[in-house]
Amino acid sequence: MKISCLSILFFFILFSFSTLTMAQSPSDTAKGLSGKNYRIYSVKLGKEITIQDMVNDFKDADVVFYGEEHNDSVTHYAEKALFLALYDTYNNTITLSMEMFDRDVQGVMNEYLNGYIREKDFRHDARVWSNYRDYRPLIEFAKEKHLDVVCANAPSRYTNIAGRKGQKALESLPVLSKKYFAPLPYDTATGKYYEKLQEMSGHTKSFISKSDTAKPVSMPPMMGTFNLPMAQSLWDATMAWSISEYLKEHPHKKVMQVNGRFHSDEGYAIVTQLRKYSPKVKTLTLSSTTDDAFPTIDWGKYKNLGDYILVSDPKVPKTFKD
Repeated sequence: MKISCLSILFFFILFSFSTLTMAQSPSDTAKGLSGKNYRIYSVKLGKEITIQDMVNDFKDADVVFYGEEHNDSVTHYAEKALFLALYDTYNNTITLSMEMFDRDVQGVMNEYLNGYIREKDFRHDARVWSNYRDYRPLIEFAKEKHLDVVCANAPSRYTNIAGRKGQKALESLPVLSKKYFAPLPYDTATGKYYEKLQEMSGHTKSFISKSDTAKPVSMPPMMGTFNLPMAQSLWDATMAWSISEYLKEHPHKKVMQVNGRFHSDEGYAIVTQLRKYSPKVKTLTLSSTTDDAFPTIDWGKYKNLGDYILVSDPKVPKTFKD
């Protein structure tokens, strides 16, 4: 029996379409128990849950902190799944806030989201991170659905001043410059978080263990007498202030804040700073990490890190390295 080229083409198209429709999207993943390459644990419930369970729990909260591993491809996949699932439930009341964009590029972000400028120009002028491909799906979805994106972070030129010269040096900056970071004076790290930063800056042995590999990719180089807690606290305070100011202007919105998990683990850093600026805001935190024992996980090791713990399979190839 002869088969025409047209018949072969028809069956090829049909097969391709079937394959695509069977592929699981991030929003589909939200309905299943965690994902193939990650598991999510609820500290409150003491059991593994789905992304959709998280979304349902968010009904009484204002901000969910997604503490990511910057170089983990699975983290970014689950991140998108959560964002899409939040939109499916809460629609245009959802807003994305990101460490990955500084306050001084908010105008550029708004221009892109509203279709005024090309993506090429957006990428250049917004100073996107070198692994922007991991965040692009979030931005493109926000653009498609007409959702706000808050450029939450302080530009590193100001955190560098704070680290080298202290807060006082920031006071002499022009008024316009001060719009791009938290109001002065800002609170600096204390307690256990301060100790972590001191250890990170080399004053004591490293606190980072094999199972705790979080580190901010935008950390300035440690040189001379650079005060890391002073600089890091400006990042934390500015992101918290950005979220607070947004919620004051949009009281009925819910915010998904994306940042390196070091900025929100254990309810420190941004989470603590946000309580200062908006004491009544209700928050939830997710901390992500990898575990060589995946999928068999000792959740007790991570219970102190947040309301939810996402553990991914370290055998999945990374899409970005610092």
